[in-house]
Amino acid sequence: MDIDAFITAHRPVWDRLDHLIKYRSSLTGAEVDELVDLYQRVSTHLSIVRSSSGDPMLTGRLSALVARARSAVTGAHTPAWRELVRFFTVSFPVVAYRARWWWLASAVAFTVVAWVMGAWIAANPEVQASIASPEHITQLVNHDFADYYSENPAASFASNVWLHNAEVAALMIICAVLLGLPIPYMLYANAENVAVSGGLMASRDKADIFFGLIMPHGLLELTAVFLAAAVGMRLGWAVIDPGPRRRTEALAEQGRAVMSVALGLVVVLFVSGLIEGFVTPSGLPTWARVGIGVLAEAAFLTYVIAFGRRALRQNETGDIERAPDVAPTA
Repeated sequence: MDIDAFITAHRPVWDRLDHLIKYRSSLTGAEVDELVDLYQRVSTHLSIVRSSSGDPMLTGRLSALVARARSAVTGAHTPAWRELVRFFTVSFPVVAYRARWWWLASAVAFTVVAWVMGAWIAANPEVQASIASPEHITQLVNHDFADYYSENPAASFASNVWLHNAEVAALMIICAVLLGLPIPYMLYANAENVAVSGGLMASRDKADIFFGLIMPHGLLELTAVFLAAAVGMRLGWAVIDPGPRRRTEALAEQGRAVMSVALGLVVVLFVSGLIEGFVTPSGLPTWARVGIGVLAEAAFLTYVIAFGRRALRQNETGDIERAPDVAPTA
């Protein structure tokens, strides 16, 4: 698209809409009708620019103009608390639910790799020797692994874990700009870390301690990482297979929807961090600590399935920016 020609052709319409917005309190009936008509036309222009042009200044200008026009036409905006409620009952769960098969595939692949590699390490002393010396393994198994969760104050440890996990999840989503290609490797690297620790612990008959310490927070934490990987790969796939939409439209819609997951996972990983900081190293019996982790995991999955399925039936996409009203265009 020739952006200069586009601006030249439609600038009078944008200027007229801007004028009507400024003097909306004194408009006649005919001018109000014109305001609504121009709002729809400029919304269409914005959609065209987003799909066909990479000009951020023009996109920003038209976005601001459309937002002001929408406010003038509707006369009010949705209260912030309603937007917050909508985010947690529609936007976040529906995007997670729509990515459920990618999500499940990520979880299954991770689990299979971690279990197979962990069993291989536990059963082969020569593999263990290539990882660390017997003294270091004994130190890890008898002290370091368990001490990791209690050597720092709970509040400080929980906040550090939260920030680290949020960075990992955000990095996976960011990797979507590379078509999601780095994400399987990142999942593999995390599975390898879990397998090494689990395999070494199991080789010294400490598998019960390993699972007793990792499961309370690990269930929810890994589920969040799998979700981040799923939406990141799904966004990358939208570039390869956009479906009936144009590739730029599919990418823009999926990109905005993915932001819902990025924001939602901040809360999920905060809960996981609290469990890791206060429950995992606590003096509760193992069954109680693991039970808390299982309850948190079940609550999260139930929330996503219940709200996500309902929103999907209502044809919601999770796009954090609802498409404005547009006028028909060829």
